[in-house]
Amino acid sequence: MTERSYLTPEGAQDLRRELDELITVKRPELAKKLKAAVAEGDLKENADYHDAKEQQAFLEGRIQYLENVLRSSEIIENSGKTDEVRLGSLVTIIEEGGDEEEVYSIVGAAEANPREGKISHESPIGGALLGHRKGDKVRVQTPGGETIFKIKQIK
Repeated sequence: MTERSYLTPEGAQDLRRELDELITVKRPELAKKLKAAVAEGDLKENADYHDAKEQQAFLEGRIQYLENVLRSSEIIENSGKTDEVRLGSLVTIIEEGGDEEEVYSIVGAAEANPREGKISHESPIGGALLGHRKGDKVRVQTPGGETIFKIKQIK
């Protein structure tokens, strides 16, 4: 059985855009590169050919992955303000004893990107926040030990 994955509308749009770029731009570029490498002759000693084949395998793998994610994912709508953290929520938290607020969007694993403030509902922090409300203190087991966060705001 396939595990259900989730995407925000923006995440699905980003993945569709990437897929389109790979299919319409990158794949034809790579096909030209392969054709040119084959035209050079002996393929055993042809580094350009082997490099292009490796890139092609990666590209096709990424295309298959994106198609699968887009086909099997449920699009989650953030239908406005809620009093509880869920997929699609934008959550402002502060570490207990700290003074710096952190803002995270809770997303599905396929679009998680912590550098952009998008954390998966399957991550330690994302999973711990789910179902909690503004003002709640949430204990999170992180690689650095247990941390307590207070939920300041949910959008």
